[in-house]
Amino acid sequence: MDAHTFDLLEFGKVREIVSGYAASPLGRELVRQVEPLLKLDEVRAEIGLVSEMVLSLELEQPPPLGGLHDVRLVVRRASIGTMLSAEQLLEVSETLHCTGAIYRYRMRLDGRLNGLIVLLSGIEDLGPVAKTIGGCIDGRGHVLDIASRELAVVRQKLFELDEKVKSEIKRLLRDPELRKILSYPNATMNGDHYVLPVSVNHRQKVPGVVHRVSSTGETVFIEPASIANLGAERVNLKGEEDREVKRILRRLSAEVGRVSKPLIYALDVIARLDFITAKARHSRDFTMAPAEVNSEGRLWLRGARHPILEHLFRVESKTAPEPRSVVPIDVRLGVGFNLLIITGPNTGGKTVTLKTTGLLSMMALSGMHIPAGAGSTVPLFTNIFADIGDEQSLEQSLSTFSSHISRIATILSQADHKSLVLFDELGAGTDPTEGAALGRAILDELDILGVRAIVTTHLGDLKTYAFHNDRAENGAVEFSIETLRPTYRLQIGQFGMSNAILIAKRLKLPEALLARATEYLRETKGTTDNLDRLQQLREEAEHARVAALAAQHEAVQQKAVYERKVEQLAVDALEQSDLLKMRQTLQPNTIVRVSRFDKTGRVVKVDAKKQIVTVSLGLGQWEVPFDEIFPSDG
Repeated sequence: MDAHTFDLLEFGKVREIVSGYAASPLGRELVRQVEPLLKLDEVRAEIGLVSEMVLSLELEQPPPLGGLHDVRLVVRRASIGTMLSAEQLLEVSETLHCTGAIYRYRMRLDGRLNGLIVLLSGIEDLGPVAKTIGGCIDGRGHVLDIASRELAVVRQKLFELDEKVKSEIKRLLRDPELRKILSYPNATMNGDHYVLPVSVNHRQKVPGVVHRVSSTGETVFIEPASIANLGAERVNLKGEEDREVKRILRRLSAEVGRVSKPLIYALDVIARLDFITAKARHSRDFTMAPAEVNSEGRLWLRGARHPILEHLFRVESKTAPEPRSVVPIDVRLGVGFNLLIITGPNTGGKTVTLKTTGLLSMMALSGMHIPAGAGSTVPLFTNIFADIGDEQSLEQSLSTFSSHISRIATILSQADHKSLVLFDELGAGTDPTEGAALGRAILDELDILGVRAIVTTHLGDLKTYAFHNDRAENGAVEFSIETLRPTYRLQIGQFGMSNAILIAKRLKLPEALLARATEYLRETKGTTDNLDRLQQLREEAEHARVAALAAQHEAVQQKAVYERKVEQLAVDALEQSDLLKMRQTLQPNTIVRVSRFDKTGRVVKVDAKKQIVTVSLGLGQWEVPFDEIFPSDG
């Protein structure tokens, strides 16, 4: 896809909004890399997975993504024999628990979510390895005594030695002569050594090892000679403890390395699941719907809303006294016409229409639901090109007009019949007559290329282009004379009216000036009347076309519902046939389920004539009719 168009349509902002719904860095990374797909089956499959996840969320079956960490790098290191730290193993353990939860989640999924079931089918339950790690390391990353018998023995010896040292320290502190020469009446630790704070003047009165001196130089910290030997023994035991801890960490790291391949595979799949879930949560939060992606070039956005504006207005509503809302628009291309020329005053609505169309097309082709009504369709565009806004090129010393023409030339050289082209204010920035002529020539070129294109302009001369080209249609953004503001509703089949005199009257221009303007307008009224009559005919044709499309969509929807019902009836009939066959071939000792008790039992006797089965349930036997006998779940 065209990189410049990505920036113009602000697709990066959509990525950031969706990434906020991801539960892990893995999912956020995939969201921030998402781009439109180029194969029809891939786009449809991705949208299908998002639709299934929306249903899963509605059924209160969200995926259990808690505890998921991006441990792919440390797992690869473990696979080549590297020892992992206790903290790293703890993160791996939490992630392994997540894979086990996802494994069980797949088993619980509704049968309608077949795509998700297939996606998760390769994930193994790696919970046993997580339990092994959890049995050796606690939640703070501390290796437990029970991790090995050797570690327990060493730590027991350390405990007993510490008790001896503490006992000796307490004995020394009870000596009144010694207490007199201490800076304060307590022992302290210096590394692994117990030391006494002795005033520097009495250093010679306490035999032992000086470990440090206070910052003022008035206190020396001495390990008494009576416990120095115990301290040396303690250092040796700490060394043994450290070696045993490392041996345990290496053993656990080897366990992680043993499952590295299925774990990394599971992480890749779960990352994709988080990615799909983020898109589904975004869809539910903004009431979106899946678009029907087609290869015939049909684009129909029903009640489309600009996703970034909608997000912005939602954020504003938390503080604004009167929250704003996005006005939905209906946009159509490739159904009756390929070029849509939107005319009218510069009020902002035209550009929003361009950006909404381009952005929703990108979202649909990226496998996302779109903020539009059900039944919206988007073609499989191989590229989307846009030239929007005032883009003066300082680097190339080009004016705004030159920059636009340069961009248009690039687009025309790359676009084809599978492209969407969006031109804003075509023909602007130069003499209106020449700009209109150039605009017509560009529209002709777009028509020859067979692209789907929306072009906005405020040049009145381009309003008549659609009257001479059956593959083009006019459009206008509705403008309220009462409020002097656009309503932002797109009206296909109409061209935009400037309403300049009415607006000038409301803004209190002098009456004499308005009268002269009205007189000048009346001199060209004949041409305007002809345009109005032609415009009325095209509007009537457009209304009929929209009604026919809506009826066609409704018929397709009803057909799909009917086909699903027929399919379900066929499945039900097959199940009834299998059930009847099972009951007719019942034999003693067959395990069956009795619906009356909702329990399984063993068939003792079958009376086919009376249609009664004697079943052993618990300590008793029961006679039940055939209608209450079903296959055992086992």
